[in-house]
Amino acid sequence: MDNPARSSLTGPHAHFAVRRGRILRYPVDVSPWLALPDAPDAQDWADVAALAGDTGPIALTAFREPPPHDWEILFRAEGVQLVDESVAAAPDPEAVRLGPADVPEMLDLVARTRPGPFLPRTVEMGAYLGIRRRGALVAMAGERLHPPGWTEISGVCTDESVRGQGLASRLVLAVAHGIRERGETPFLHAAGSNTRAIRLYESLGFRLRRRTEFLSALAPAKLL
Repeated sequence: MDNPARSSLTGPHAHFAVRRGRILRYPVDVSPWLALPDAPDAQDWADVAALAGDTGPIALTAFREPPPHDWEILFRAEGVQLVDESVAAAPDPEAVRLGPADVPEMLDLVARTRPGPFLPRTVEMGAYLGIRRRGALVAMAGERLHPPGWTEISGVCTDESVRGQGLASRLVLAVAHGIRERGETPFLHAAGSNTRAIRLYESLGFRLRRRTEFLSALAPAKLL
């Protein structure tokens, strides 16, 4: 859980893993996350650059090891990792399972609401649920990182036209129910500055496990 992307890519998500040396990453159309060892050395960072190639900046989550001094940090933000302590998980009668055919609508909803990274194949990382109104997708939530015994809830978003109706909370509880049914524990990440979302998750029964960091960095040209 301290290195959830790596735990996922060496565990339940191993079938997604793209590898170079000790470095793992998801395919670029699945997730931007790249996974390093807990204590990377110079060769590891060279492999990070080689694995990133022409895809641009690398993205790291739940990682505090600073990149080498000659890497350009494009984005760095404090985050929190929250875990299920007393979540009243329950299915939702209005929630429907989303799949590949729904991806265009999911991408459109994400573009409007900006819940975090969601790419054309992110839906393959786990179960996604949505709520439709008059046929249109207006809210969704689903599963992303998958360390052994745990599943991350992510992609939580609600269209502005239906905010305030509790749809996000209902979907989080429904996704958590599916995770619990597999005998796993739900968890999630949030930006440390997003106090509104953190308060919501805490009210649903999640508790703070650790503070973490999100990082985006660009390798020096000599390594590319």
